[in-house]
Amino acid sequence: MTAPSTFGLSSEARNLHWLLRNLVEEVPGIQSVAVVSSDGLLLLTSDPGRVAEAREAREATLTGPRGSAADLATIVSGIGSLTAGTAKLMEFGAVKHTMVAMDEGSLFVMSISDGSLLGVHGSAECDMSVVAYHMALFVGRAGHVLTPELRTELRKSLEESDSTGSAR
Repeated sequence: MTAPSTFGLSSEARNLHWLLRNLVEEVPGIQSVAVVSSDGLLLLTSDPGRVAEAREAREATLTGPRGSAADLATIVSGIGSLTAGTAKLMEFGAVKHTMVAMDEGSLFVMSISDGSLLGVHGSAECDMSVVAYHMALFVGRAGHVLTPELRTELRKSLEESDSTGSAR
């Protein structure tokens, strides 16, 4: 993971970057992580350098690099929307988390707050219970600070790093 620069960010934004970095560093097998707003916008990623790479690839060929941060954000948003619709239809209350197990990896999606989501792409070797535990810790620590103002700051931070080509 490329360590993003947090210069000029609020203490809450720096804290979320730190929490995300710890999640990736402490859990073996995590490939990438994305925090997505309720409207599907990428707010925070474990791989900020690939945001610009994905945009450039899409503009050139209409496809992005496999596993890019933007792709993960799109998938997390879609799964969040699908499961929220399912829960509403079935009248079972709000969705807390979703896990998709595949032959060569897993995808975990957990609700944070106000429709924001935490998505984790893990390798086949990652321990699903460890990933879920650390995601719950992240959500517990991040949920109360992820205000509309902080979401705006995080989104602008990603856009700035994307336009300059540097990891933020």
